[in-house]
Amino acid sequence: MLSIQSSHHLLKKIRSQLANIFTIMNVSCGSIACIFIINGQLSFAILFIILAALLDFLDGMLARKLQIQSAFGKQLDSMSDIISFGIAPALLLYQGILYEFGVLGMLAAIIYTCCGAIRLARYHLSDQDEYFIGLPITASGLLSALSMLMILHIPPVFYLSFTIILAFMMVSTMKVKKIR
Repeated sequence: MLSIQSSHHLLKKIRSQLANIFTIMNVSCGSIACIFIINGQLSFAILFIILAALLDFLDGMLARKLQIQSAFGKQLDSMSDIISFGIAPALLLYQGILYEFGVLGMLAAIIYTCCGAIRLARYHLSDQDEYFIGLPITASGLLSALSMLMILHIPPVFYLSFTIILAFMMVSTMKVKKIR
């Protein structure tokens, strides 16, 4: 049976890792989205990318509110974000529409993922507290996923252009106010 002291220690340990638990749930959603994309179930993939974005927002909020930010947590968050908002949206866009453009569509998806990785690496070197430099990868991934809801109403060339625009917005120098 757990003593009061050991249960208190366990609760303290769980509390210290709470944001990381949400980050793991984020990357799990991104991974599930990729599996749904591979299986041709794009609607479910969109749902899991949206859920990953919600979890990404919550992990940051929890880390700040509970004052449990850590270098490990920041690294884990970026590793999760490249999957949930870099690879999964690029794969979703490619499988959903960009494949129609052949190599050009493939290049657009690759450029999107590479710009997302650059954006995350650059974020780690930034000390800005009030704003992001470039479009955050979470916002880009969310916009990509949500745009796929309109696939029947928007011409395919829009998606090719949109993918490239989002990619370059992530590595741009525009300032985006942080939501707290």
